Amino acid sequence: MSRPVANPDATQPTAPGAAPGTASDVLIADNAPKRTHVTADLLHAAFALLAGALVLVFALYLRGITTGVESDAHTAAKAVEWLLDLPASLLQQLVVLIVVGMVLIQLIVNREWLQSACSVGSLLLGFAAVWGASALISQYGSPMLISSVQSAGTESGPWLLPDFYAAIAAFLTTAGPRRTRSSIKWGWNILIIGAVLLIISSWNSVTGVIVSICIGRVVGLCARFAIGTQSTGIWGMQVVHALQSIGLHPRELRRRHLDEAADHVLYATLEDDMVENSRIYELRDEDGTPYVVSVLDNQRHFAGYLNQIWQLIRLSGVAVRHDRSAISANHHHYAMMLGVHDLGLTTLRPYGVADSSESSVLVLHESPKATPCDVQGMTDADMRHLMRYINTAHRRGFTHRNITQNALARLDDGTLFLCGWQNGDYASGSTNVALDKVELLSLFATVFGVERTVAAAREAWGDATLINLIPFVQKAAVPAATRALPGWDKTLLEQLRKTMSALAPEEVSESLEQVTLSRFNARSFFAITLLVIAVGVVLTQMKPNEMIKAARDANIWMMLLVMGFSFLAWVGSAVSLGGFMNAGRRNSLGLLCSQMAAGFTAVSMPAGIGPAFVNLQFLRKSGYRSTVATAIMSAVWAVQAAVTVVLLLVIGIVNGRSTLSGMIPTNMLIFVVAGVALIVSVAMAIPPVRKKVTDKYLPIAKAYARSLLETLTQPKEVAICAAGGLLLNLATGFGFWAALLAFGYHTNPIETTFIFLLANTLGSAVPTPGGLGAVEAALSVAFTAVGVPSTIAISATLVYRIAFYWLRIPIGALAMKWLDRHNLI
Repeated sequence: MSRPVANPDATQPTAPGAAPGTASDVLIADNAPKRTHVTADLLHAAFALLAGALVLVFALYLRGITTGVESDAHTAAKAVEWLLDLPASLLQQLVVLIVVGMVLIQLIVNREWLQSACSVGSLLLGFAAVWGASALISQYGSPMLISSVQSAGTESGPWLLPDFYAAIAAFLTTAGPRRTRSSIKWGWNILIIGAVLLIISSWNSVTGVIVSICIGRVVGLCARFAIGTQSTGIWGMQVVHALQSIGLHPRELRRRHLDEAADHVLYATLEDDMVENSRIYELRDEDGTPYVVSVLDNQRHFAGYLNQIWQLIRLSGVAVRHDRSAISANHHHYAMMLGVHDLGLTTLRPYGVADSSESSVLVLHESPKATPCDVQGMTDADMRHLMRYINTAHRRGFTHRNITQNALARLDDGTLFLCGWQNGDYASGSTNVALDKVELLSLFATVFGVERTVAAAREAWGDATLINLIPFVQKAAVPAATRALPGWDKTLLEQLRKTMSALAPEEVSESLEQVTLSRFNARSFFAITLLVIAVGVVLTQMKPNEMIKAARDANIWMMLLVMGFSFLAWVGSAVSLGGFMNAGRRNSLGLLCSQMAAGFTAVSMPAGIGPAFVNLQFLRKSGYRSTVATAIMSAVWAVQAAVTVVLLLVIGIVNGRSTLSGMIPTNMLIFVVAGVALIVSVAMAIPPVRKKVTDKYLPIAKAYARSLLETLTQPKEVAICAAGGLLLNLATGFGFWAALLAFGYHTNPIETTFIFLLANTLGSAVPTPGGLGAVEAALSVAFTAVGVPSTIAISATLVYRIAFYWLRIPIGALAMKWLDRHNLI
């Protein structure tokens, strides 16, 4: 319940002789400033935790950097030798006493009892946290990590990390931000100076000090968030002074909604045009004019700022506002409302903006009042009205960027309009304009259905506009509030796209590909996963010492020949894929780069899967529909497999090799076939499964089989693909032959190719990235078994894998980047 602020003059009637409208005769009903749970504290705690983890990683894998920093610090010690005569323990005690003493004195003098008690509690928690972290590192850390953290002043176990840094950091952080109290600012300075002195005296290590401070920051920030931070915004009489600075003469100022925002992260109301986390006041001027006053504090705005940053990170190619301060957010919101009002569109009427301290005040006329719109009660005419409303704003470059059910409002006279323009923008690009329309379409489709929505949009916007919106109809463009409505389901956007696509000619609808809006779609997730796996493979499986030794002992010209065969293999696979592509869609450089890019996927995917995925994406981007692209990719795989089998049979017959016999264990083949048949039979015996397969998947399989058959019945294309497959197989086989020559071992190239293809096929069947480990083992064992000395077989295998696997990773990454830049993958 509201109560007058603790200011006697603020609630007394006008004194005799006092000028009307002065601060002394304003009636104020406001809450006293309360502690605020600042979202930034949790974010900074996460950053501190990440920083501590990175320091430990650097200490483990980049030991030279941390050692160099410590060496420079010890060299600098000569300039302060007189200070280093002071015992380290005494220096630590001085730092603790000075910092804790002066901060507590200031807190107690200011009667901040809760803050002082919690700060001392955080100090103790800091000790406990750093002891626990030390015990974990000592128990599970590698000897190298422990040695990089340990120093003269610490020892293995709970005391591995210097503990007083974490305690003081937690204490200072809980006491408040640096800017709030001078004692806290000087406390941090003293702590840093003490840390520098103890590092250059070799008493503590750089790594240990930084990690300890990060642990203290995490503890302190979590504690500060839990107890809250004293509000730094303006309240009561300060709001009155801010209002007087823009020509208002307040007579009465009353707070509304005192308790409603307590449990909301982004609380907003129509009264101030949906400003998130603001405080709403009723203002009565000296002439009786009513106003609505919205006060936005920096501390409360931070949650909205984080939401903007998340949208900025999540969306690709979309302009998103990121107003860091409450002042910039309110100023932009005020400009947006004035601009929309100037277009003749209905909106709330802004009066002005005033800034004071860390708060910004937005003043609006109380009339006309807005009420939430009952979406279910809207008519088709209402839908068309809102569509034309937003279209008028778009013609002048204004976009809303958050059209949800909450943004729909009505005035007292029933006029329907959009509110909440704070996240919108002017001078907007075509992407933002399209997203606005998609947000409105998805909202109406969720509430009223797809057919009714599209019919209204055709009348309001026209078919051409709807056709151009098709690439933007995707989940990333729909606000979370709309997806939470009862009418939303996963198939709604697909239905909306189909209905809109029916308005376009077939050749146009096929050419409309989705615009990439989300950074975190399946494609980006695949790319990130690929990169993480690649880095993991390179760091854990690459054996640079063995590779360097093999490369050093090999003949340089033969090594270059191996690399030449590696490039020729790319040409062969490019010819295979290009054989089935139409001449008009065949990009020679793109084809070659797509096969190079497959070398990057091999580091994180089993052999064959990576190239198939790249080929499929390349074909789609080259204009082929998914069914046709899959058929072409499958045809290429089938032809290449047939060429490999035929080549093995021919070489085996000519050379008399019987190695091919017995390659497939008969019993295993029977078990596999029987298992697959059993699973299929049981599944098809279940009516719902059978119905889904026959209704949904069987037509797709038939279309795919038809496309594959059509592709394989083209003699010229099959011949070109087979020639490319033959070149690919011979290039890889001859590449290993050249690797043997690099160590002076001469073999029959045809026989070498035969053995290589057999061993490489077996090794590639193992589901490791690129057959890593299995291919090396298979090649080494196979060639050792036919008489090649084991040392030469192993060295030749390493040289071959350098050219055909490891060097392809960076080249493939560059090729993938080129393809992505040219929209070919």
